[in-house]
Amino acid sequence: MAAARPDVAASPRTVVKVGSSSLTTRDGAIDDARIAALVRAIADRVRGGHQVLLVSSGAIATGLGPLGLKKRPRDLATQQAAASVGQGLLMARYTAAFAAHGLDTGQVLLTADDLMRRGHYRNAQRTLDRLLDLKVVPVINENDTVATDEIRFGDNDRLAALVAHVTRASALILLSDVDGLYDGDPRKGNARRIDVVAGPEDLKHVRVGRTGQSGVGTGGMSTKVDSALIATAAGIATVVTAAAHAAAALAGERTGTYFAPTGHRPSTRLLWLAHAAVARGALKLDDGAVEAVTIRRASLLPAGITGVDGTFDAGDPVDLTTEVGTVVARGIVNYDAQEIPSLMGRSTRWLSTKLGPEYEREVVHRDDLVIL
Repeated sequence: MAAARPDVAASPRTVVKVGSSSLTTRDGAIDDARIAALVRAIADRVRGGHQVLLVSSGAIATGLGPLGLKKRPRDLATQQAAASVGQGLLMARYTAAFAAHGLDTGQVLLTADDLMRRGHYRNAQRTLDRLLDLKVVPVINENDTVATDEIRFGDNDRLAALVAHVTRASALILLSDVDGLYDGDPRKGNARRIDVVAGPEDLKHVRVGRTGQSGVGTGGMSTKVDSALIATAAGIATVVTAAAHAAAALAGERTGTYFAPTGHRPSTRLLWLAHAAVARGALKLDDGAVEAVTIRRASLLPAGITGVDGTFDAGDPVDLTTEVGTVVARGIVNYDAQEIPSLMGRSTRWLSTKLGPEYEREVVHRDDLVIL
């Protein structure tokens, strides 16, 4: 029988993401039976000639027991300590589980900084590609032991979407403790599971929660939806379903919620700029500049800037906002923050005449700009 989702079934390279809530028991301990079931589904897929990368949370949850902690700590230092203890234990479980199926694993720990800096990004890409060439299953996690609030992904759903782009995967499976996206709270009994999301417009009347049920993870359905939209905008088919349905999802069966690809794979630079870069400041634009940037997709010129916030250097990412502070775009700025106030409201021709030809350049070139 033909697969209900043939693009997922035929995907030569798939990223699977599993969260802490899908790997733990009610008391927050890592459940070896759940790991074994997930690994079995992935191993079957790999034996079928496909490549799979696993993005797995769970390091902090695994470290809670050995440290005598009853629940996920709130302070960053204790989270990092728990991740340091737990990551090795979690990886040992995966290594043993995959070895039972004759498969080797390789640990890859990433921070947002690794996908924000082009040199780091290329290194991560080469490493992951080589692991797959060597028939190794990469097990990827955010490097919680060193990530700070300023440079962390915040949840592994977004990391998984970016990894799918980095590795040129064709499909992304986001495993949850809920069997898909519902149009309301499924715990209240009257919500309907959404089978297919053809585009963002299908979500206009859907309210999604921000937390999982176990209390040990950081994501919720909203982060999965956001990550699915990141992936599908890059042409990557995405499925959100329960961890127990991993094998069915990988086989392209009708399980969970399918998010259809809506766009084509953007350049790495623009994907980074939209979803991984941290803005170092903001430029306020008048109405004409907002229209020029967002509607006509023009470069940002000094004449349309009305304010500067933050401290940044030329080459840093900055947000572009309306007069009231609504972010409409993000771009790579060509001037330092302290230079811009003297340029605001001036035409590039006037600036070139008065200050020299080097001031005829755009503040943000259209090729270094994404609409948000």
